[in-house]
Amino acid sequence: MAHPLGFYRNEGLNVEVVKTAGWALIRDKMMNREYDATHFLSPMPLAMSMGVGSNPVPMNVATIQNTNGQAITLAVKHKDKRDPKLWKGFRFAVPFEFSMHNFLLRYYVAEHGLNPDTDIQIRVVPPPEMVANLRAGNIDGYLGPDPFNQRAVYEEVGFIHLLTRELWNGHPCCAFGTSTEFIQKNPNTFAALYRSVLTASAMAREAKNRELIAKVISPAQYLNQPETVIAQVLTGRFADGLGKIQTVPDRADFDPIPWQSMAVWMLTQMQRWGYVKGEVNYKQIAEKVFLLTDAKKYMKELGQPVPQGAYPSFKVMGKEFDPEKAAAYAKSFAISKS
Repeated sequence: MAHPLGFYRNEGLNVEVVKTAGWALIRDKMMNREYDATHFLSPMPLAMSMGVGSNPVPMNVATIQNTNGQAITLAVKHKDKRDPKLWKGFRFAVPFEFSMHNFLLRYYVAEHGLNPDTDIQIRVVPPPEMVANLRAGNIDGYLGPDPFNQRAVYEEVGFIHLLTRELWNGHPCCAFGTSTEFIQKNPNTFAALYRSVLTASAMAREAKNRELIAKVISPAQYLNQPETVIAQVLTGRFADGLGKIQTVPDRADFDPIPWQSMAVWMLTQMQRWGYVKGEVNYKQIAEKVFLLTDAKKYMKELGQPVPQGAYPSFKVMGKEFDPEKAAAYAKSFAISKS
């Protein structure tokens, strides 16, 4: 949005937005300094900074791009298998290992007694290819970002099993960020980028702007999706593929605050599923990677309301997450990577 609506230009920036085929490629291009800044999956900068899955390169989250805005979509043939206990042997797609999609899918099936590493298959598929894979029968479902859940309904190949806001209302999804080196070398450019994205975020929060947004981001150079599909997601009035029209205004929301407790939760899940070995200094990593102080500073400069605190607690599937007790939380699950 900051690009088509001219928010970068207003800050004196000449920005090129480059579509990139897959998250591993985005990670590599950021690490090779081919991109200056990027749209990240919010756990990616944590993994990259720690050297999990790649060489360690310090990265930062400037803002959370959107909250909620994902769903579990199942193939139409599974309409009678809504109970996750019946999903043994199912093949699911997620966009990337270091994604909220992977962590939420794992959390959800584990809470229903399935081990995500042995009872189901989880494979990485770029979101634009998820619908085709569902149609071809290569996968049984996916926990993916919108608009691709809604696109499966539109194409009549899938239905929305649940929105991820039902698992954790207000959960982070994607993030805007860059390397620590870029911020140090280009502080003024970074500040201008920050203000542009925060301006776009504030506009996106307003329900009255959602249809305009659907119009400007649906063309080929951005999402390349039918405008009606994106409008259904953004307005929260949508067909669920099960014969109902749902009204969920916060199906996708835009709250830019990079809360450090969110980062701590992601780290507990990376630990739980064996991506990170041994002890983790949760707060140190969260505070280094998630630029909460900067976000509050620039929001204040722009006259946007600034919330207090750094580590709010929240509930995931009804279970309270207290970031002060992260180590105990990480060890509290019946199902994890032994």
